[in-house]
Amino acid sequence: MDEVTAETGAATGGVKILLRLEGLTLFTGMVMLYASWDGSWLVFALLFFVPDLSFLAYLADARFGALVYNAAHSYMAPVALLTLGFGFASPLTLSVALIWLAHIGIDRALGYGLKYSAGFGFTHLGKIGRQKDA
Repeated sequence: MDEVTAETGAATGGVKILLRLEGLTLFTGMVMLYASWDGSWLVFALLFFVPDLSFLAYLADARFGALVYNAAHSYMAPVALLTLGFGFASPLTLSVALIWLAHIGIDRALGYGLKYSAGFGFTHLGKIGRQKDA
C-alpha cells in the first residue's frame, strides 16, 4: 500500500517508484534531445553538476539550504528557460535548460528529492544519507 510518512510527507511504495521512474524518463529524454540538438558535450559536462552547488546554502542553516536547493531542483525555472529558449530561438538558453532538466531527472531517479527544512537528508522521496539509517 502506498503511504506518506507522517514525519516528512515523503512518498513511499509505488508512488515513490513512479516518481523515480519519471526522473529517469526526464533524464533520458533531455539527454536524447540534447544529442539531437547536437549540443556540446563539453558544455554538458561542465554544467551538469552546477545545480548541486546550491547545497552550499546549507552552510547557513537547514531552512535556507532547503529553500535554495529546492529552487535549483524544481522544474519551474528550467522549464521557463526552455520555453524562452524556444521562443527566442536561443541555442545557449535551450542547452542550459536541457542540461538543467537532465540533472534534476537523474537526481530524482537516484532518490534525491526536494528537501524539507528538517535537513538535507529529508526529501519528498524519503530519507537519504545518514538519516536513511536512522
